[in-house]
Amino acid sequence: MIGFGSVRWIKIAILCAILAVLPFVVDATLGRAWVRIIDVALLFVMLALGLNIVVGFAGLLDLGYIAFFAVGAYAYALLASPQFGIHGSFLLLLPLGALVAAVFGVVLGAPTLKLRGDYLAIVTLGFGEIIRIFLNNLNRPVNITNGPQGITLIDPLQFAGISLSKTYTLGPLTFAPVHNYYFVFLLCAAAAIFLSLRLENSRIGRAWIAIREDELAASAMGINTRNVKLLAFAMGATFGGIAGGLFASFQGFISPESFTLLDSIMVLCMVVLGGMGNVGGVVLGALLLTALPEALRYIGPLQQQWLGRVFIDPSDLRMLLFGLALALMMLFRPAGLWPSRIRQRELVPEIPIAGR
Repeated sequence: MIGFGSVRWIKIAILCAILAVLPFVVDATLGRAWVRIIDVALLFVMLALGLNIVVGFAGLLDLGYIAFFAVGAYAYALLASPQFGIHGSFLLLLPLGALVAAVFGVVLGAPTLKLRGDYLAIVTLGFGEIIRIFLNNLNRPVNITNGPQGITLIDPLQFAGISLSKTYTLGPLTFAPVHNYYFVFLLCAAAAIFLSLRLENSRIGRAWIAIREDELAASAMGINTRNVKLLAFAMGATFGGIAGGLFASFQGFISPESFTLLDSIMVLCMVVLGGMGNVGGVVLGALLLTALPEALRYIGPLQQQWLGRVFIDPSDLRMLLFGLALALMMLFRPAGLWPSRIRQRELVPEIPIAGR
């Protein structure tokens, strides 16, 4: 008779097997472009999990989260490109980018400790725009970031002399760069999920949730709200910094236009629509909101096939349908597709008691 533990490990083994063959199946059926979309989706999973620590666990609305993504990307790009003539190892640069992003997280969190809600959102939004503008203008009088032209020829990830930007053949399988990066991003996303689950059930995670529910009560219970908030900003920024370094190595080129306010809003939508505070829901939201806009690109060819001509530009219609989907989600599933139990209870309407 198979025990509960054995069933669990069988499910994990099946899931690992599916994920291992997924990029090759997608490549053969939908094309290599969709493998690249999956790679980007895994990066957004890491970003969404980092923002979930700040917004979902600690309840601190951050509209400038993409700034930490930019800091991690530029920290990697500046030290792994011809910009400064330095070509450091990713084993050093990725942790360095995470550390720099964490420092920026503390710098953002320190002045905002007494702010909540709309005021905190405005400050974090301004922080994100300041970072982007700095990156756009740090090309004079000393050229640091190369300004709006961005940084090119960024070194790809390399393991023991094996570059992930090259194509390799192993028996009947061909590993293109998008396949190589897929497995690296998958491991990093799995590590981020594991850490998020451990943090959620840890003493620190419960302190974050207590602050989210009632900061005054949490302070009265002995929680150092200042340090715990700063830790939330730093930890969330760390996830963003690592994702930024991976993004820079994957793209080989970055510019300030890669880190706009719209990207911050998109990551926030992933957290809210997936299920704020629930790790599984956040992962689901990141995967869906990365794939959905790309899938809606096919509306243009469908108009041509069914109606004989394209009446509405696919890019406009794509964003219209995307916005409509978000609005319907907020109306019918305000807690998200896969909400946390605590968040779901908060949104259940109170049942009136007779005689009151």
